[in-house]
Amino acid sequence: MEDTGAPELDLMAVLPRLTQLGTVLNRSRLVERAMERAEITLDRPAMTVLVTLHTADRPLRVGEIAERMKVVGPHVTRHLNGLERQGLVVRVADPDDQRARLIELTPEGKAIPDRYLRTILGWFGDAMTDWSAEDRKTFGSLLDRFVDDLTSRLADLDD
Repeated sequence: MEDTGAPELDLMAVLPRLTQLGTVLNRSRLVERAMERAEITLDRPAMTVLVTLHTADRPLRVGEIAERMKVVGPHVTRHLNGLERQGLVVRVADPDDQRARLIELTPEGKAIPDRYLRTILGWFGDAMTDWSAEDRKTFGSLLDRFVDDLTSRLADLDD
């Protein structure tokens, strides 16, 4: 077996738990259940577009949304057209380039991911009710680091 460079961590012992987490998130229909609980009738990709915009610190270009969602631009454009027809997003001029358009949530568009995220985060918070504040902070830091490092290494494989 290849040396992992981390002898203090038995990766074979962690792998089943990571697999179990993926299975729990998929089989539990977490996204669908949260949407049902929050009374949201959008499809999952449209919801992902709204959440992506909601968690951004500013309006985004279509390409930025696609990049954050790890999909191609036409996929995002198709969903944005539907969200715009529903009055959930608007296209606004980019102040740095008047030829370009940014996508911005409307007040109605902001309310939907807010309800969804409150539901999801409530469930995650409930799962960690008995955790100390230090454990929660450590978990968040390590999860951030793991996802960033794994994403970077997998991107290197694509290059």
